[in-house]
Amino acid sequence: MGGDCFKMPRFFVRKSDIYGDFINISGEDFNHIKKVLRLGKGDKVTVCDGEGTDYLVEIEKIEDAVINTRIVEAMKNATEPPLKVTLFQGLPKSDKMDYIIQKAVELGINEIVPVITERTVVKMDEKSGSKKYERWNRISMEAAKQCNRGIIPKVGIPLSFKEALDNAKGSSLALIPYEKETGIKLKEVLSSSSSVEKVSVFIGPEGGFTETEIETAVSCGICPVTLGPRILRTETAGIAVLSILMYELGDVGA
Repeated sequence: MGGDCFKMPRFFVRKSDIYGDFINISGEDFNHIKKVLRLGKGDKVTVCDGEGTDYLVEIEKIEDAVINTRIVEAMKNATEPPLKVTLFQGLPKSDKMDYIIQKAVELGINEIVPVITERTVVKMDEKSGSKKYERWNRISMEAAKQCNRGIIPKVGIPLSFKEALDNAKGSSLALIPYEKETGIKLKEVLSSSSSVEKVSVFIGPEGGFTETEIETAVSCGICPVTLGPRILRTETAGIAVLSILMYELGDVGA
């Protein structure tokens, strides 16, 4: 399989689409393979089950809405980082969340959880929330496909700040960058955290977290850190922290 796998068209399938030595491809990927790529019998593509296994498959038959393929080779995906990072992102305005999701997935995020904080100005009802949830997860899937991820990082439903803090309790390390923190540097925290496997990162929306939220987070064991003398935008902060984490504790600096 080797490097050739990375040059081939790549798609995600559900486990239920895998039948022994065969995999069925349907939906939008069916249209892309048939009408855009114009592939046919004998052509090969790469598919991933979303759980860390890649398959090199050969197209055997194209039916009305399903492409039948045969597994040529299966192997463990080699792009997933050993570090599992969850980004608890304060809901930003406009389409900034789209950008955050895309870049976080490219950098190796494991999960993204939108968080409603005191300074969140975005309002979502059930209908608009459902549409955003679907779009966010579609963006995650497309980004995962593009950068050869072995999983599709989940974008969860928005949580309250308290719910997010409860959700992070199982982490080996939990960080909350705060512009008023001057004593605790991220580098110092990471230098003494080489054995951690699961990290939670809290990023505020525009305007950041309130002092009350920071105090609450600290009382729950979340470590406030400084990211330096410059104030970062909400769409920059999480990506910056994730990049540093992957370099120091993940597979970027390996």
